[in-house]
Amino acid sequence: MFTTYNEALEWIHGRLRLGIKPGLKRMEWMMEKLGHPETKVPTVHIGGTNGKGSTVTFLRSILQAEGYRVGTFTSPYIEHFNERISINGVPIRDEEILALTNVIRPLADELELTELGGPTEFEVITAMSFYYFAHCSDVDVVLYEVGLGGRFDSTNIIQPLASIITNIGLDHTNILGNSYEEIAFEKAGIIKPSTPIFTAVKHPGALNVIEAQASDKNATIFRMNHEFFISGHQSLMNGELFSLSYGNQPMKGLEVGMIGEHQTENASLAVMAAQYLNQATAFKISDNAIRKGLKNAYWPARFEVLSENPTVIIDGAHNDEGITALVKEVSSRFTNKPIHIVFAALKDKKLDGMISQLDLIADKISFVSFDFPRASAAEDLLKISSSQNKLAVDDWKSYLQEEIALLEPNDVLIVTGSLYFISEVKPHLCKILKNDKISL
Repeated sequence: MFTTYNEALEWIHGRLRLGIKPGLKRMEWMMEKLGHPETKVPTVHIGGTNGKGSTVTFLRSILQAEGYRVGTFTSPYIEHFNERISINGVPIRDEEILALTNVIRPLADELELTELGGPTEFEVITAMSFYYFAHCSDVDVVLYEVGLGGRFDSTNIIQPLASIITNIGLDHTNILGNSYEEIAFEKAGIIKPSTPIFTAVKHPGALNVIEAQASDKNATIFRMNHEFFISGHQSLMNGELFSLSYGNQPMKGLEVGMIGEHQTENASLAVMAAQYLNQATAFKISDNAIRKGLKNAYWPARFEVLSENPTVIIDGAHNDEGITALVKEVSSRFTNKPIHIVFAALKDKKLDGMISQLDLIADKISFVSFDFPRASAAEDLLKISSSQNKLAVDDWKSYLQEEIALLEPNDVLIVTGSLYFISEVKPHLCKILKNDKISL
């Protein structure tokens, strides 16, 4: 039995030693022992390469605006571990994490002695979430974000009301495959028989794979630019404006409070899923709740402006698609402004394309490392860059403090890369900005 939150957290993180072990057998074993809590609450399943967290947030905010209590399971966390299991955007308490860990620990120990082997960190946290939402909370629905891939992801034991696949990119290729089609096949593994699937996938080969899987499962598919369409996009100072049309039900002038044209795609998926829930299930969701939910939705570290004078932005762009979206926004919003980028990444990512894109927009680019087993060394990142104004930094905390103090009003500082890095850097940046009394 653990007696403190820190003991529980240390044990959970200690499971990282087991790495990633794709497969559902261990989850099914634990769920059987727990009386199948994953079947006791309605769910929606959200997968894809980028945009999962934002889509979860848009849908959660819409449902919350209608008065529902909405559980969410997301990863990784940005500011606090407990974020991964939340209700209406509020992380569960430390004492709840402690209690849940004490429920799952005996199962993990028992499972360790079987041929299946012990559960990974992600499997433990997923099992905790299923037990929590079924037995320790009063939620109307839970939105489950896929951790990795889909087909063999720990969350893929649910039978959701609907599934969403945001997009497909070449990420985690060492596990999911080297082509869009191979990765799409893994992502499409969340499609369930006779359960609608909503997708914003644009790559033709990847979309063909998803369509084929939907057909095999007799799952009705709703595709961006086929069954629903985005039009009239305008970038706002603090968000985006767009219209969404599907069938004979256009919704004009939808506003989101998250920055980036790609957020209109994530928002449209949330709207389509909400409309389906409204029309085909017991959930009742008004147009007003949709508009209010989209506008109020907030998800940290997605082109998040921490300071406006000077401009300081953090963005969890951790793969080619994320970097492409970031570069597009920076290029359109900060023309003729000096851009300083601070970048950290995991060494198992495809780094060449990411860094070459950043080189194109950065007047200065700084590479840093951070305390994480898979973190790339700053010097290794530096070697990839072709920038004429680049450097590798040993101590990113001191460096950021010094750089922020030197920023001119017209400068733009962008801290980006691995979400694991962003989770470390955001609270530190906020502290620096608060202490320096920079306008937020």
